[in-house]
Amino acid sequence: MAHVMPLDSQSQAVVTVKKKAQPCRSWIVLDSRGESTVLDVDKHAIMRRVNIHARDLRILDPLLSYPSTILGRDRAIVLNLEHIKAIITSEEVLLRDPSDENVIPVVQQLQRRLPGEIVADQAGDNENDSPFEFRALEVALESICSFLAARTLELEDAAYPALDDLTSQVSSRNLDRVRKLKSGMTRLTARVQKVTDLLEQLLDDDDDMADLYLTRKLSGASTVSGSGAANWYPASPTIGSKISRASIVTVDHGDENGVEELEMLLEAYFMQIDGTLNKLTTLREYIDDTEDYINIQIDNHRNQLIQLELFLSSGTVCLAIWSLVAGIFGVNIPYTWNTNHGYMFKWVVTASAILCSTLFILTISYARYKGLVGS
Repeated sequence: MAHVMPLDSQSQAVVTVKKKAQPCRSWIVLDSRGESTVLDVDKHAIMRRVNIHARDLRILDPLLSYPSTILGRDRAIVLNLEHIKAIITSEEVLLRDPSDENVIPVVQQLQRRLPGEIVADQAGDNENDSPFEFRALEVALESICSFLAARTLELEDAAYPALDDLTSQVSSRNLDRVRKLKSGMTRLTARVQKVTDLLEQLLDDDDDMADLYLTRKLSGASTVSGSGAANWYPASPTIGSKISRASIVTVDHGDENGVEELEMLLEAYFMQIDGTLNKLTTLREYIDDTEDYINIQIDNHRNQLIQLELFLSSGTVCLAIWSLVAGIFGVNIPYTWNTNHGYMFKWVVTASAILCSTLFILTISYARYKGLVGS
């Protein structure tokens, strides 16, 4: 007979801890009316809500180091731009960590600018209104470009005075200050370069831009569903993606206005972020020029020290010759011509001094003739 063993308290605690181990992340949901709702749900609830895979959601994990990414999926856009980690659908925007100080301005911009369709409907002109996903994407791009431009401006305001101070006075304090600024500039340049490469990659591929047009893909999927293909479309993401992409051409029949609209949007912010990158490049060139100037100054000081060493070495040799003469006559050895010839001392000293001075002058003149010292 089989017996069922009850779980002890420790095993029950382990099971309870495992059940509570699933982390919940804070999200904010903004709809087309600009109304927001805060969600504290796990990743599985988000995946079911926007119909994306776990690998796409992993891109938005702040604990993992993923590059800047804008991915177009069948029903959502996965967006990872620095601190902006969002999922954009055709009806709502899910933004991660809404309490972050850098994300709060993005939420405010979305609440102000997402209700564009309602305002256009009330005005009676809805022909030129952008799709919801384009408005949300524009807010994200504008926010990240403005954020990086502001960081660049702060860096410029701190770097140029520091470089000027270093040029006027080379000191350990100024060198350490410029070193820290250069490290910050390198990191900021890498961040701006990632966003620039991302936008450039999107602009070079029309298919990737077409994948970001969710409204068009949904209308195309509805058309395909009405033709009898709804039974096998949801079962295969690959086939579904192909159908969505093919339906874009079917619905619009060669109309590329949607892609052109997105292309103009991306080009505008590409030019803005490229301008920020150019500012950082100019700052890097200014730093390199300052380093070259300081190296020239250091080489000049080194040359002056070498010249001083040449003067001192030449003088030392001449004094050594003079000391040799004095040493020879100072040896305590008896010799006959030392008696009653004390008046010769001043002549010997004077002649030795003249000889050593002449030797010193000839050495320096030869060095100047060869260009070893300055004139």
